[in-house]
Amino acid sequence: MNFQIGVDGGGTKTECILVDAQGAVVARHLGPGCNPSIVGPEQARLIITDALCALRDQSKIQNQKSKISATRLFMAGAAGFWQELAESLADFGHLRADADSLPVLELATDGKPGLVLHAGTGSFVAARGPDGAVHYAGGIGWRFGDSGSGYELGRRAVARGLLELQGWQPPTRLATLVRDCTQLGAEADAGAITRLFYQHPEPNWIVAGLAPAVMRLAAEGDNTALTLAVDSAAELLALAMRVAAKLFPNTPLDTVRAGLSGALLTHPAIAAALAPRAPFGLTPITEAPIEGVRRILAREPA
Repeated sequence: MNFQIGVDGGGTKTECILVDAQGAVVARHLGPGCNPSIVGPEQARLIITDALCALRDQSKIQNQKSKISATRLFMAGAAGFWQELAESLADFGHLRADADSLPVLELATDGKPGLVLHAGTGSFVAARGPDGAVHYAGGIGWRFGDSGSGYELGRRAVARGLLELQGWQPPTRLATLVRDCTQLGAEADAGAITRLFYQHPEPNWIVAGLAPAVMRLAAEGDNTALTLAVDSAAELLALAMRVAAKLFPNTPLDTVRAGLSGALLTHPAIAAALAPRAPFGLTPITEAPIEGVRRILAREPA
């Protein structure tokens, strides 16, 4: 019997599955994040190699009639790095590296034309056109945007909180939230907080880490926090609308499949705010990306 391995590798975790010829999962492995842009190339290589070996050993594929025929890597980070790594590995069948956007696109469209909006720490729009070609928009990283992402929401919260501390915006709970995340104490002013962010070696992680707290404020009825989140997500929706208009010029957009992926976009308040602005229906995706990996393996057997 032939088996396949599928991997969903991102910044926070590396999830692997082994599936049989019918697409059923027979083994799983969960490891730490392996994005080479975060952990470095050598650590990324070690994490993915250890994960693949652990999954293979767990599966106990030892007899000559059973083998791993193919391994698909759906990975965040440098595509060239992952393709080079895939070409260097042995004993895992035919290896292929693809973008981590494909599993959530699969969940949104079932392999058919359509698109997905995803927002986690970063964000992107992935789409499959009428000709089956896959397209990618956004995902340009925290330095340059990623509208709707955790980082972008945190950045907006810091900007608003600093203006509140300066006295130029009405005070809200955001100012306290921003000050607390710096651990500078209750007396810290806007200048001290600004210096910390500019001097910190990895300020992007502090900023992105604010997103869940901002969403909690929004859920508790804080209109300022909700407005920041909706405005950020709306920019990602605007990008998705441009993508859809270009890829489906002769198709009524209200017939195009579109999914929302990631905790920020699938939050009930955000999904509800985006729905009337979109020319297509937005379906929140509740399944994990690794299920999208499983479906791709089942639909495209080795």
